[in-house]
Amino acid sequence: MARILVVEDSPTQASEAQFLLEDAGFEVDVAGDGLAALESLRERLPDVIVTDLQMPRMDGLALVEAVRRDHPTVPVVLVTAHGSEDIAARALVAGAASYVPKKNLANDLARVLRPIIAMAAPDPAQERVLKSLEEVRLRYCLANDESLVAPLIRRLEGLVYEMGVCERPDLIRLGVALQEAIVNAMDHGNLELDSELRQDDERVYHELGERRKAQPPYCDRRVRLDAGVTRAEASFTIRDEGPGFDPSTLPDPTDPANLWRIGGRGLLLIRTLMDEVRFNETGNEIVLIKRR
Repeated sequence: MARILVVEDSPTQASEAQFLLEDAGFEVDVAGDGLAALESLRERLPDVIVTDLQMPRMDGLALVEAVRRDHPTVPVVLVTAHGSEDIAARALVAGAASYVPKKNLANDLARVLRPIIAMAAPDPAQERVLKSLEEVRLRYCLANDESLVAPLIRRLEGLVYEMGVCERPDLIRLGVALQEAIVNAMDHGNLELDSELRQDDERVYHELGERRKAQPPYCDRRVRLDAGVTRAEASFTIRDEGPGFDPSTLPDPTDPANLWRIGGRGLLLIRTLMDEVRFNETGNEIVLIKRR
């Protein structure tokens, strides 16, 4: 059973997060602020830390920096609220793996944590370094099935690690960016789901997606991923077969004010966690680059 450390100074909100996570099948510990969390880490490392940002004594940003320095294998997920956008953006740059808006906690917290836990789990077979390997190129053709994403990312993470492009803590951030890009290609590209639907009712969004997976032309579309990994960098090109869009119309994903919007979450994470991101003119291809 995965163990989550919830860091939250509000007893009411800490209890809410604990209930949601225990109901989802996780083991949960609670710390009242960043300093209490560090004390807990000295006794036992969790699989993931879920932290509020605005807390007394040590806030979420300082906690991310301390965990990154002293316990780099433990991913940190932020809980964001209006008024904490600036510190959240800085915490993502400092090493946090992902974030969940506080208003979406009930719907999104467990969903965000599961793939991060899967990606962070140690796999001895992937620890071996193939020192003689100079370059790897792979091409995948994926149906619109999100269950394919986690095992694919684990495969790509293994290659990136073996080639020495990333240390293990950064592999989690790489995996989060890849997951967002691939799921965006499936949902927004191939299935043409408007993220604005999620602002009003999460169920409408997912129900429409399930229907379209069985309807032409959506069901016939595929996501193609080309990966090239050398000792210097990892490059991923992800293409969908949807109608595309004008990338110039995208809101600024680096603006902390956009952290609360469901529709901007994926792109903000991608741009924050990767070294270079670019779209083609028609908006149905994205290139993500992570350098050594």
